Amino acid sequence: MAEGRDADIAAFIAAAGWSGAAIRPLAGDASARRYFRLARGPESAVLMDADPARGEAVGPFLAVGDWLAARGYSAPRVLARDPARGLLLLEDLGDALFARIVAGEPRREADLYRAATDFLADLHRHRPPPFLKAGDGPALAELVAILPDWYLAGMDAPVTDAALALPGLIADLHAGLVGAPPVAALRDFHAENLIWLPDRQGVARIGLLDFQDAFAADPAYDLVSLLQDARREVSAGIQAACLRAYVAARGLDERRFLPAYALMGAQRALRILAVFARLCMAGAKPQYLDHAPRVWASLQRNLAHPALARLARAVADGVPAPTPERLERIKAKCGRHQAR
Repeated sequence: MAEGRDADIAAFIAAAGWSGAAIRPLAGDASARRYFRLARGPESAVLMDADPARGEAVGPFLAVGDWLAARGYSAPRVLARDPARGLLLLEDLGDALFARIVAGEPRREADLYRAATDFLADLHRHRPPPFLKAGDGPALAELVAILPDWYLAGMDAPVTDAALALPGLIADLHAGLVGAPPVAALRDFHAENLIWLPDRQGVARIGLLDFQDAFAADPAYDLVSLLQDARREVSAGIQAACLRAYVAARGLDERRFLPAYALMGAQRALRILAVFARLCMAGAKPQYLDHAPRVWASLQRNLAHPALARLARAVADGVPAPTPERLERIKAKCGRHQAR
């Protein structure tokens, strides 16, 4: 008889009517959540294990998923739920991840990214639900405040006044550059969290995963997440075409949108560098650091915008580039620190 968490999962599966199903693990995300595929003949479903004992919860996933589904978007249907134990049985949207499709058929990249861009333009027509936290200037600044504790500490770099000034600069720039009404930003909107569903119509062809951390932020936030992907290269041509398409679809002023886009990109890149260092040092996941040079390159492109000159100077003075030697210093600390 299984004990502890395994017993909870077995009881949940039985209560959902899936006893005897074959179970195999699926690749997870950067959190403590686990995912499994259940197969029973031609039927399949996905089990989300968000153990409250490991700091996880399913409430945000359910709230955001219900909001998305009510507007015709393809969040997975919930087949069974036990929120108290952090267990959900979800519709299986399949394996046609954008990243997987493009890796096998590069010629499809432009069409898939345009479809994802069209989805964002449609999503952003809706006012964000009131239960979302604010992704405003102070919130975005706070997300970058972990940079000294992980990225700089991991490579044994000094914490300069310039590095400590980064959150305040981001908050100030947000106040000056961002004027558009906030939208629902899913936050991890990228090729490994998007599933192609060709049998559905319009924006419903975009299957959505990993949206539980959504917040109300500038419209540029998720477009940056999509086009400045930390895990894979998106061609410059596709980035430019999708950016133009989004601006046109929303009827935005490009001169006002581009500075905000650059700021969202710089903020995300600084945050991601810190998170990838933390995933290595506290989570024993050094593979994320392999993407740091790509993130750094995106950071530099964003900082080249004239509106971000002050932030560019602070980064130059306080944030070292992720050279191979510095990344090895972080990897030497892999799994040796507790998350904060």
